[in-house]
Amino acid sequence: MSASSVIPSTVNADLQKERDGASFNSEEFAAWWAGGAEQLKFKRGIKEYMYKDVDLAALNQVDYLSHEDMCEFAVKNSINVAKKLRQLQAERNPGGNEYWPTLYDSPELWGLHKVGNPFTVMFVMVIHALKDQCTPEQYEEFGKRVERFEVSVAYAQTELGHGTYLRGLETRADYDRETDEFVLNTPSITAYKWWPGGLGQCSNYSIVMAQLYIDGELKGPHLFYVQVREEDTHEPRPGVHIGEIGKKMGFLAVNNGFLGMKNVRIPRTRMLMRHAKVNRDGTYVKSPADALTYFAMVRTRCIIARNMSLILAVAATIGTRYSAVRRQSPIDPKLPEPQILDHVTQQLKVIPEIAASLAYRNACDYLLELFDATSRDKDQGRYERLPELHSLSCALKVLCSSDAAAGIERLRLACGGHGYLTSANLGNIYVNATAACTYEGENTVLLLQIGRFLMKSWRAAQSGAPLAPTVSYLAEVQRNPEFGVWTGSWENLVKAMQFAAANKTRIAFNNLAKRLVNGQSEEVAANQTGIELTQAAELHGRAFVFHSFLTEVTGAKSKKRSSALNRVLEQLLELYLVNVTLNNMNNILRVVALTDADLNKLQSRLETALTKLRPDAVAIVDGFDFADEQLNSTLGSYDGNAYERIFDAAMSAPLNQKSVPKSFHEHLGPFMKSNL
Repeated sequence: MSASSVIPSTVNADLQKERDGASFNSEEFAAWWAGGAEQLKFKRGIKEYMYKDVDLAALNQVDYLSHEDMCEFAVKNSINVAKKLRQLQAERNPGGNEYWPTLYDSPELWGLHKVGNPFTVMFVMVIHALKDQCTPEQYEEFGKRVERFEVSVAYAQTELGHGTYLRGLETRADYDRETDEFVLNTPSITAYKWWPGGLGQCSNYSIVMAQLYIDGELKGPHLFYVQVREEDTHEPRPGVHIGEIGKKMGFLAVNNGFLGMKNVRIPRTRMLMRHAKVNRDGTYVKSPADALTYFAMVRTRCIIARNMSLILAVAATIGTRYSAVRRQSPIDPKLPEPQILDHVTQQLKVIPEIAASLAYRNACDYLLELFDATSRDKDQGRYERLPELHSLSCALKVLCSSDAAAGIERLRLACGGHGYLTSANLGNIYVNATAACTYEGENTVLLLQIGRFLMKSWRAAQSGAPLAPTVSYLAEVQRNPEFGVWTGSWENLVKAMQFAAANKTRIAFNNLAKRLVNGQSEEVAANQTGIELTQAAELHGRAFVFHSFLTEVTGAKSKKRSSALNRVLEQLLELYLVNVTLNNMNNILRVVALTDADLNKLQSRLETALTKLRPDAVAIVDGFDFADEQLNSTLGSYDGNAYERIFDAAMSAPLNQKSVPKSFHEHLGPFMKSNL
């Protein structure tokens, strides 16, 4: 804070009043949210160490840099963060990895990467892909170099002309028997790799997904480890055309790049061959399961889903705190202006997003547990869980990203005009969330993939075959006519969403079958049924989130929490279930017989839940335990001094460092005088 800062050292009185009036202990909530008291202590220790000596006001000046300077800053800053994390690891546990590199792009450090980290993909995806796809010998040869950050590696899959549809990728790798090499080419502009984070100017190697050809015969997409720049000079390698794709809406300095290749040769042993193999004589050994090629991408979707639940919690923290300190528009004309959080319409904008972030973070915890279990099975040669994991990771990636993007925009609007300020950070948070709706699988395409899984599951349920746990309700709906009875209990709300999902699955299945009977090909029939398939997929995902949230709040884990914390979690569960049920009533009414009185009661329950949660809203977001550096918002700081921070940020803007801008003397002044 500068000497001329107008920010007081005290906490805003309204915000302090909210904390003093809470019905539960925020520290207990924080420990639950962090995964236990020890984890909370660990995370706070990381933040204390990594954010000490960080000048947030100076860091925020990056907003005023040119694109080129911003990208240079991001590399310098990201390397400094890496150095500091390495130092922390050396001080606290030399030889371990719980700090470095594990936490390099953890949510605890998001505040240090103001305009993005061009090396995120390497640590979130590349290293895991190499561990999963390399043979032990390959990982020893080049994987460990990546792990030690001796080289910088991108993950090049998406092309200018193709994204989620991997079978359409044009980049090809032809095996040359004579030299025992693969020859990589991007045969057209649309074949250029496009979008990989860090690829532009920050990577000297890349994992490249390309269509494998042996003797002109297509074997499908496979992964290759390709050097794209010289290690010493960083100049592009022969045959490599590489650069940055240009400025984007967000992730401004992540250095997303393009890659073209013309007759780029790599040794045969640089194809990642843990699962599929090409022998010296050109014989091809197929992977035991095609999905294994994409397993690293499944993990990445799990991480995206979790991060979206957290980024929504960040925005909810900002929106809630600002709503507690902003006073406007008397409810009773005889009384002073109230905190805007007292307006029920404001509560509806803000508090459901708090509940949604809890519901999604909890669902993602289950997803990550399923990923770990599936990974262990995979290592033992068992692949039965892969379809369910793929479907669930797609569902949560879609719902978490789309609902987070929509929720963050609602929260920005809830902050009025000030939410539009860059210093509020809601704009930056929003563009980061909305990007997740298209990267690592465009959301509609992922919904269609879930739809195909549901079609197979519905067919299995009809025949009495065993179902994956997350779709077991499909069989229950078929054999239990009481499934659609309305009682209004939490369990009943879960069943209503499952019934709606099952009904939409049934409709899609029947219409798909009808189109096939009428002579349409399977592909055309699936396309014509696409709307119903995506609707069924979305409802299936929501049913899973309902079920997992109910289990967390009311299940065995509740016995380890205080009655006060359980009461708040139950109120959040009530709000989430009722609000999402009302928002999906068009599908539920098709299968559950609700009366007008039932609907009125649900509306009353929604309003009651908001009223009960209103006094605890600030304490709940305090329990998320985001440091001010993570929020990086003039509106959402812990002290609640929003107006002073807005003013202070404006005073530090470059345009305010001179009383008269250069443009007045060069343009405005002369033009106005010319009219005299």
